[in-house]
Amino acid sequence: MKKSFGSLLAILVLLHAILLLLSVPVKSDDEEDHLLQGINSFRQSSNVAPLAKHDKADCVADQIADQLEDQHCASNTAPPTQSQLISNYPDVLKKCKIDVNTTRDGMILPVCVPGRVATLVLTNYTQSQNSRYLNASRFTGAGIGTEDDWTVLVLTTSTTGGSFASRACRHVIFAWSHYLLLSVFLMVFMVVVY
Repeated sequence: MKKSFGSLLAILVLLHAILLLLSVPVKSDDEEDHLLQGINSFRQSSNVAPLAKHDKADCVADQIADQLEDQHCASNTAPPTQSQLISNYPDVLKKCKIDVNTTRDGMILPVCVPGRVATLVLTNYTQSQNSRYLNASRFTGAGIGTEDDWTVLVLTTSTTGGSFASRACRHVIFAWSHYLLLSVFLMVFMVVVY
């Protein structure tokens, strides 16, 4: 009797855990991956290279989507402007460990669709003024963030001004260049002295 009660209890706990996991809203990486595939198909039809998934841009997109969460869709009627440049989000850049100088060529494209219906989100990117950014070959990477009705697409470039490199990375390169220069001076000094 005790074994069957223990087994029944274990099954009930497992079932409860599964139902709990299914009821918690989880960010859908599949949804974001499908959107990126749709955008890349759109770019391919225009003979533009596909966008690569970019981790730092993902971080920025997630953070901005979080900030937009409580805004109504009606506030998303204007095309992208200067106010949607990444440099206007210093807290986001700090949180994502990105140097502001590496974001000036990037772009933020927020879209609000009630219920975040996947086909409508893609249509909002490909059949609106956003399409000119999606067709631009200068953009090479993308990050996508979602929150409630909002989808945020962040575009990066392969240039220094749009690479979303971290400040630490620049400091490491700077430090190594000084180390290399010092080594060369020491070698020249040793050759001259001996």
